[in-house]
Amino acid sequence: MSQQDANSSPTNGRCAESLSKTVRIVIAGGGTGGHVQPAVAVFQFLNQTIDVKALWIGSHHGTEQAAATQTGILFTPIQTGKFRRYLSFQTPLDLMRIPLGVLQALRVLRRFRPDVVLSTGGFVSVPTVVAARMLRIPSITHEQTATIGLATRINARFASVVALTFEQSRTQIRKTNADIVVTGNPIRASLLGGSATAAFQQFNFTPNLPFIYVTGGALGAHAINEAVSAALPRLLRSTQIVHQCGPESANADYSRLLEVGLKLQSELQNRYVVRERIGTELADIYAGASLVVGRAGAGTVAELAALGKPSILIPLPGAGGDEQTLNARVLADAGGSVLLPQSELTPDRLSSEIERLLQSGRLDEMAASARQCGRTDAAERLADETLKLIQ
Repeated sequence: MSQQDANSSPTNGRCAESLSKTVRIVIAGGGTGGHVQPAVAVFQFLNQTIDVKALWIGSHHGTEQAAATQTGILFTPIQTGKFRRYLSFQTPLDLMRIPLGVLQALRVLRRFRPDVVLSTGGFVSVPTVVAARMLRIPSITHEQTATIGLATRINARFASVVALTFEQSRTQIRKTNADIVVTGNPIRASLLGGSATAAFQQFNFTPNLPFIYVTGGALGAHAINEAVSAALPRLLRSTQIVHQCGPESANADYSRLLEVGLKLQSELQNRYVVRERIGTELADIYAGASLVVGRAGAGTVAELAALGKPSILIPLPGAGGDEQTLNARVLADAGGSVLLPQSELTPDRLSSEIERLLQSGRLDEMAASARQCGRTDAAERLADETLKLIQ
């Protein structure tokens, strides 16, 4: 197993500068936003740096098709099957889909003739990485979480390079001849330019009170929504909260939380803003927030680390390999976050943890500790590692 230095400096675009031709790249990955956003971030960096033509190979039902369309990337779906470590009646059908997906990926790769394949994970990426190996097309596969997922473990046997978010994950890769590099997890460049002033103005908040951002991820988190809802009368005495609760279709909490807000004491109502989703205003929210409360998905943890935001992380129980707990532990062990298991989540415990942190005077120290775990140049690092394969 060949391993490159995890702490080596990025090439700062030197690979891109040495390329004079149009680079043809296939992106493979999806299923969830955690697999999609890194691919978008890398493509956007490359598109600003070189002449690139990209094709995204994804699934028929994942989130990646919408992301590809919004980003201006051609999209082709193939069959894919989920690899399960438990008994399921769907397993035989999925096992039949996998070789079909490889055959479809072979056909697409032969037609598109890419210089390189960039995989950002998820089971949909496996057929394309396997097909690339069969056609001797170099590929790089990126793992966003602290836990190496099964799809990445499989890809590692066929890929040229395995890129990791955390150095701690290196020891989990055993069966591979690929080079191993640590790039961090790319985040959207737009998140780096937020304005705290704009956030306070947008939500009609006062700069004199701490601003807390609560997020349950794209679909929200009912357990977090419940705890925050019950804790509002206590928390809003000394804070202001923007609460991203998830769409009504996912957890049915939005309407209830609106009613809870309207029943607050009149002087507290303006201190609470609830949204189903957060869009382009996220950069400003991060800039203005004193503290973030949320799940510990790979994307959220990468954003908190890169931006240096103190947090209370409540991992999703039962996530594959308990990956969210391991993600949260990276920041918690560094001193940048407090890990609060959902089994211990109550309104009183959440309120006490928030008040303790706000009163401790440690938020700046936590911010610095979180920042040490992140890389604002992860998209550039991953892009450069991808381009190295076609030098």
